[in-house]
Amino acid sequence: MSRQIPPIRPQPEPASLAIPLDLNAVGPASPRQPGSGRTIVLVGLMGAGKTTIGRLLATRLGVPFVDSDEEIERAAGCTIADLFQRYGEAEFRRGERLVIRRLLSGPPVVLATGGGAFMDGRTRASVREHAVSIWLRCPLDVLVQRVADRTHRPLLNNATPHAVLADLMRLRHPVYAEADIIVDCGDDNVEHSADHVLHALQHNQQPLRVPVRLDRASYEVLIGPDVIRRAGALLAPVLPQKRVMVITDATVSPLHLPRLLEALAETGIRAETITIPPGEGSKSISQYERVTNALLEAHVERGTTVVALGGGVVGDLSGFCAATTLRGLPFVQIPTTLLSQVDSSVGGKTGINTPFGKNLLGAFHQPIAVLADTSTLATLPVRELKAGYAEIVKSGLLGDAGLFDWCERHGAAVLAGDPAMQAEAIRLACAFKARVVVADEREERKTDGRALLNLGHTFGHALEAEMGYDGSLLHGEAVSIGLRLAFMLSARLGYCPAEDLDRVTAHLERLSMPARIGDTGRNFSAAQLVRNMQRDKKMRDGRLSFVLVRGIGRAFTCRDVPDEAVLDVLRADGCTA
Repeated sequence: MSRQIPPIRPQPEPASLAIPLDLNAVGPASPRQPGSGRTIVLVGLMGAGKTTIGRLLATRLGVPFVDSDEEIERAAGCTIADLFQRYGEAEFRRGERLVIRRLLSGPPVVLATGGGAFMDGRTRASVREHAVSIWLRCPLDVLVQRVADRTHRPLLNNATPHAVLADLMRLRHPVYAEADIIVDCGDDNVEHSADHVLHALQHNQQPLRVPVRLDRASYEVLIGPDVIRRAGALLAPVLPQKRVMVITDATVSPLHLPRLLEALAETGIRAETITIPPGEGSKSISQYERVTNALLEAHVERGTTVVALGGGVVGDLSGFCAATTLRGLPFVQIPTTLLSQVDSSVGGKTGINTPFGKNLLGAFHQPIAVLADTSTLATLPVRELKAGYAEIVKSGLLGDAGLFDWCERHGAAVLAGDPAMQAEAIRLACAFKARVVVADEREERKTDGRALLNLGHTFGHALEAEMGYDGSLLHGEAVSIGLRLAFMLSARLGYCPAEDLDRVTAHLERLSMPARIGDTGRNFSAAQLVRNMQRDKKMRDGRLSFVLVRGIGRAFTCRDVPDEAVLDVLRADGCTA
């Protein structure tokens, strides 16, 4: 069984607290109203301008301004310096955490926090859940100038401001970088800085989130532009340790690896890289051996996370290596193709190919996070986009007629590169797949269940096998052809109305998607394709399982399909005997 690392969750607060706090005196008196918006939390080192910028920001947004240090002093009845002296920093942080949690439960405010507040993991978790966090990042020389006369700060009592702040920067900046938004506030004009913060808030686009909640593991699919650039902030909360092994291929590496490494370093995550050759040939036993040897040579520990940066080949191979190294390493998917973003990155199927067929060696190993960066799609040729789009269409055809309706309205925009439409298409497809996977994670149901995700795949895999997995037919192209063939077979057997077959065919052809076997540019023997199907891993008791349909959005598994019916469909689509 693969070892799953659950997300890090805040632990319950100890019942006793040495500092006497009157939490009823904390924050605005009015309760939070549903739909009233989110609190804005400003983080940063002393001197960053959290109070001055926060007051201006609150005025412009029409919400109260709150300083957490002032609220702590009001609740405790003494100064921060006195609290440090009487109770020590550890106890102060516990009290600070309670006060901030109380403030986050109230109506929206602009909240300026103490410089050390965001360093507490439980406080960060509360802020992530209830607020939008903004790091006000300032250069060292500006900070030193601003705090020179602040003798009331406990941390400045034992060394020069320059030395103290330089040490704090090294310690805290990698954690501050987990904030939702980073704004550089280097000049002394607080009006300008407030303008920058307001502009960043107005243009902030948080990723779409699709939760995958399984019995053994839970994670989120995060979808949106430039999520690779924020990978460190997005992954830091779920990584067991701040060390990762990035597996990518030689094509993806120059396009996206530098951004990823920079983002990981920003939050103090150490990263090493393993590069494999591009293409289906890397899903092999030889590459599996090479990658696992590299992981072991790097002395990975059970908390070291494998990060797959690339398309489906990289994800499948990396996931299988993660599943089997040290009996299971945590695993992150960063898919860079539309196909992998909507299909292979979600659901935990990993594997490699053998001379006997595709994905015959593998394991179920769920990721701890999936980052689907829609910006990577701009680097793809239209052919790759169409290959990925076939899997989105498949989701609608097998179980969500509304999704197929959406595809008919917006599919052209997805293939034309519309970022919003692409993000929504990925969200819809991942949400659908998540529902299927949650209901049947390991494809254990004898009928229907997760097996329905193979709609079109039995035909598609047979075509891929006959073409030798040489890249001349992309997996998504094979699925696109297979979808129409599945509808043809269903119609021939009397399960599916001919009108639905016509509708599917029209949609694929309208978008210039591969729809017929002849679109491969090759001639095939129907008998040979059936022999390829008989080597499929979905065989049970010597009989091949097909996914058929009773109409759009109404798929089912079937094991009593006559061989002659399959041969007839293949011949009708242009195959020879």
